[in-house]
Amino acid sequence: MHTMTPTGLHSRVMLLLCFVSTAACNAFAFTEEPSERVGKTDGYCSRILQAQSNRKEGNHEFRLRVEGDPENYQPGSTYRVTLIASSPSYFRGFTLIALKEGTDGGKDEDYTGNFQIIDEEETQFMTNCPPAVTESTPRRRTSIQVFWTAPPSGSGCVVLKASIVQRRTIYFQDEGSLTKRMCEKESLYGDATDKPLLDCCACGTAKYRVTFYGNWSEKIHPKDYPRRANHWSAIIGASHSKNYVLWEYGGFASEGVKQVAELGSPVKMEEEIRQKGDEVLTVIKMKAQWPAWQPLNVRAAPSAEFSVDRTRHLMSFLTMLGPSPDWNVGLSAEDLCTKECGWAQRVVQDLIPWDAGTDSGVTYESPNKPTVPQDKIRPLTSLDHPQSPFYDPEGGAITPVARVVVERIARKGEQCNIVPDNVDDIVADIAQEEKEEDDTPETCIYSNWSPWSACSSATCEKGKRMRQRMLKAQLDLSVPCPHTQDFEPCMGPGCSDEDASTCMMSEWITWSPCSMSCGMGTRSRERYVKQFPDDGSVCTLPTEETENCVVNEECSPSSCLVTEWGEWDVCSATCGLGMKRRERMVKMPPADGSICGAEVLEVEKCMMPECHTIPCMLTPWSDWSDCSVTCGKGLRTRQRMLKSPVELGECTEELEQVEKCMLPECPIDCVMSEWTEWSECNKSCGKGHTIRTRMVKLEPQFGGDTCPETIQRKKCKIRKCNRANSNERKQRKTEQREKRRSKQARVEVASEHPGCKMRPWSSWTECTKLCGGGIQERLMTVKQKFKTAQLSSCKDRKEIRACNVHPC
Repeated sequence: MHTMTPTGLHSRVMLLLCFVSTAACNAFAFTEEPSERVGKTDGYCSRILQAQSNRKEGNHEFRLRVEGDPENYQPGSTYRVTLIASSPSYFRGFTLIALKEGTDGGKDEDYTGNFQIIDEEETQFMTNCPPAVTESTPRRRTSIQVFWTAPPSGSGCVVLKASIVQRRTIYFQDEGSLTKRMCEKESLYGDATDKPLLDCCACGTAKYRVTFYGNWSEKIHPKDYPRRANHWSAIIGASHSKNYVLWEYGGFASEGVKQVAELGSPVKMEEEIRQKGDEVLTVIKMKAQWPAWQPLNVRAAPSAEFSVDRTRHLMSFLTMLGPSPDWNVGLSAEDLCTKECGWAQRVVQDLIPWDAGTDSGVTYESPNKPTVPQDKIRPLTSLDHPQSPFYDPEGGAITPVARVVVERIARKGEQCNIVPDNVDDIVADIAQEEKEEDDTPETCIYSNWSPWSACSSATCEKGKRMRQRMLKAQLDLSVPCPHTQDFEPCMGPGCSDEDASTCMMSEWITWSPCSMSCGMGTRSRERYVKQFPDDGSVCTLPTEETENCVVNEECSPSSCLVTEWGEWDVCSATCGLGMKRRERMVKMPPADGSICGAEVLEVEKCMMPECHTIPCMLTPWSDWSDCSVTCGKGLRTRQRMLKSPVELGECTEELEQVEKCMLPECPIDCVMSEWTEWSECNKSCGKGHTIRTRMVKLEPQFGGDTCPETIQRKKCKIRKCNRANSNERKQRKTEQREKRRSKQARVEVASEHPGCKMRPWSSWTECTKLCGGGIQERLMTVKQKFKTAQLSSCKDRKEIRACNVHPC
């Protein structure tokens, strides 16, 4: 049977107090003697960990959770960590640490990542173990939350460990619900872009089409969305070798990348690409998009074609999210060569914005604020800054702002792929005709082309029609921008057989089930537009077909016949999302008298043009006010004013913001108890002294007034001492002793009520608090009640006194 030494028992008791009180924790740190298991170099943190390893108690009432329950962490990313007690359980104290896997916490380098306090009233860093987080005040609680920032790349696996205190029981757990293990995530968003480890073994060349689908819109990303100037800049990129890096996470932006990121100008970036000579096979360019998002039936998604070969098999591109400080999206070193010595058929990536590290703005339209020194390129996160348009206090993932699709459209030359071609490979090799390259300089930013005008000829004689566009920006004044009008030949209505031939449609999908389970019904099928006309016009080919269908012509007596559906009602909304309905009638009810089971009412959603509201016109935020206190925790505010007239529309934007502020801690003066009564003179005759004392209730903190004296002494003189013989002195001592006994007897008699015999006082109860001032009580109960006792005078007695007045 295991026995605990007195020293070890003292350590365990003080460790328990450490969880409940940081004051006890500090005392433990300075008074505990090192045991044999704790080396001389071990710090206070390792003592806690070794105490944990001595005791394992699996308890599933408590759980340590990382937001999203990830199995891997993203280096440098911040996660919300929660310690939860399932109802009806609770805990009073806790510790939380993060260790490198395989370490025991005996060295500073064993701890990894950084905790951040969310609520200072709930959590704090442990006084003698700074990497650990503990409670601010011991009380009943069911959960706490902190932020944890993952370590940099190359840190390996991490173990988050929690210990909790419930009543007087400490639960430690090295495995299970109070431990969370996470390893470093290997992905595109690492500390640096992963580069191909092996050379490409594919043969011949491959041709690809890259298509960029912008999904950055006010509907999907509503916070602070810039309505007036939102756009994607011209896309610039290349297919290249592994010896050339256009941009990468964890690297620094070149001057060309900086100009794309901050200005949306691809000129310098294209110059850098073309200077790489044989390291680049194809320069990838696509036009800018104003505005950032439009339906595909209004504007086709921009695309470009490029080629790859065995040495230049990587593809990179980037485009600016505008307006923004230096936010972009793109791909970096996407490898299109497969391990099977072939060429990838299709790559689809959802894109989130990344920060180029050259500007320190936090909102779309932040003023220029260069980052000095320049930071590394990194992805944005939802916890970067509360004013960020992507901020999410829960730390969730950012909704992608774009999707890029890379499709193989042809292969040339002899191929040597290990896996045999399938049908998709063969179909993908049907090369499409080369399109005429647009010679518009990338530095010229235009509006969309207007619709074509009516033909100048109303007959089948040749005429002309015209369209126009506006020059919105000229990024390089030395490069001239071409015409803003475009003409093409045309003929009158009915004279051309090319009306819809430029629309490329998908195959029809299968027919839907018949609308009736018995008798005559309808069914439908759909197809979609794969490629829109080059002139930007709307496709007129049908995308839906409907036809009649018959199921079980000889229906049972329980079947019923219904009419065709009526027309849809008008949409219930004049703008935005609404509902519409249509009805049909029962022509013949079931012959057996049962209820007709066919639906006679249909309701579906309908979308009207977007509702336009007058935006609020607001002044900029004022500077933050001074903190409301001169020391400690306070509040500060800032305001802005409404510039637009109130009658133009209701403005729900906040006009005042309040946030917490923290100044140096307020001085706390020493607090003393009241003086006791003066003691009796220490001499029975002649000159003596008497004393009185008081206690320190609260030590001074943060520069407060120091504690005054705790004891006072003064002289006392009873009477002169006479030189009497020894018999007289003995007699006086006997008299004094008798007086004291009679006085004590009088006190004991007074303690009993008249007519009652009382039991002795009970022992004092345990203190209700371990620190910060609690109470104790004791009882004297009636043992025997005599007949002569008064009813109101013979009863139990109780005394109360203060205890554990030292601060927590």
